[in-house]
Amino acid sequence: MTTSIQLAGGIGGPENLRPLLAAALDALGKGTVDRGGPLPTGGADAVGALFADDVLPVEGRGAESALDGLTKAFTAGAADPAHPACVAHLHTPPLALAVAADLVAGVLNSSLDSWDQAPSGTHVESQVVRALAGLVGYDPEVASGAVTSGGTESNLTALLLARDHALSRAVGAHAVASGIPAEVSGRLRILCSETTHFSVARSAGVLGLGEESVIQVPLDRDHRMDPGALRSILADLRAGGDIPIAVVATAGTTDLGVIDPLPEVAEVAAEHDTWLHVDAAYGGGALFSDRLASLLTGVDSADSVALDLHKLGWQPVAAGVLLARQAAAFDPIERRVAYLNTADDEDAGFQSLLGRSLRTTRRPDAFKIAVTFQALGRRGLGELVDRCHEQARSAAATVQEHPRLELYREPVLTTVIFRYRPERGDPDAINAELRRALLRTGRAVVGRTELDGAVWLKLTLLNPNTTETDINALLAEVLAAATDEEAR
Repeated sequence: MTTSIQLAGGIGGPENLRPLLAAALDALGKGTVDRGGPLPTGGADAVGALFADDVLPVEGRGAESALDGLTKAFTAGAADPAHPACVAHLHTPPLALAVAADLVAGVLNSSLDSWDQAPSGTHVESQVVRALAGLVGYDPEVASGAVTSGGTESNLTALLLARDHALSRAVGAHAVASGIPAEVSGRLRILCSETTHFSVARSAGVLGLGEESVIQVPLDRDHRMDPGALRSILADLRAGGDIPIAVVATAGTTDLGVIDPLPEVAEVAAEHDTWLHVDAAYGGGALFSDRLASLLTGVDSADSVALDLHKLGWQPVAAGVLLARQAAAFDPIERRVAYLNTADDEDAGFQSLLGRSLRTTRRPDAFKIAVTFQALGRRGLGELVDRCHEQARSAAATVQEHPRLELYREPVLTTVIFRYRPERGDPDAINAELRRALLRTGRAVVGRTELDGAVWLKLTLLNPNTTETDINALLAEVLAAATDEEAR
């Protein structure tokens, strides 16, 4: 007689899951205690030692044993963004509610490439897209979008749509279908600021434009794209026979959290009839906040917008979103596939989301977003954003008050850029090494960046529960590591 395999779904699924979830949660707790801080001590070698067993043995050791052992090891070897000293990256501690909702999505294992694989998933993603379209100021009746794996996928897709929009208007070509025409090859241009996310240049390479097609627009004194320089560059490109396919503005740069002057950039892009994409993967969360939403004034003028709710939305990865002001913008990636979305099925009401993404198989990541939205509402999410913003302001004030710490500039969102000022030795080398010392000892995960040719440290504050005491303790760790390095 064939032994029945325990599945997560169906009538018996919840009972099959219950003991496994209990075991996983117990091991998660033990692994957290074993780690004892924001990340494991001992560096990469120590992490590797946690996973000594063969990952694919000839004979398995059983569900609960495997789950218990690997969960403890995985947790002990992880960087935990819920720890107040884990502040290096846009690496959010997810809400418990969102993680529970993500489990539901995993159990049902819907895939959004056809209605019959995801009836509820199709509906919920459409609801989430409509809500976010309204949040950015689009008309939800004519806008569209999709949940993505993050800002990189959103930017790639948006630039594909922009490329085909520009080529269709300039030379009547459809690049997705027939490639980039020879007569315009090497003449297509993307404009962005000097601090735009690297995924824009990578996307240009993937789309056949080449990374050298990306032109960096100079910054103003506030580290934002200079609209006057943008206007001048666009005019020169047009005069020289080049075809600008997109202007990419940033709402929340990775390091400084700076937001480009969106109304002015939008005005210049419109003057030159050029697609405007706003990468709001970081700063888009400010739209939830009554106090900070005005920072993104003008975002509704964009042709497309990228958001990441696994940043200032407290979702487990992945929870990116791409929005387009006009649903027709997605026409270049629409596909009719006989086994997924026939016309007569769609005419009968079985709508597919296949044409909203470059991916085919796609999780219903919108479900955890919808649960969070319903639980907290816009105001509740805005309060979390405000808390983290206040933490950044408080941390910046503490840095400014200390004679051995230097603040780069006042925070815009939730990042704080600073450095240690040694009395002797190379400041860049000491700041770089003190960060590595904190990593090796598992005491803190502090970010690093380079500005004006110098090494700076970064706190990215995304944990709403972090206190002033936590921040002071973290800065004390930085100072202690700095003192040790300076004494060497």
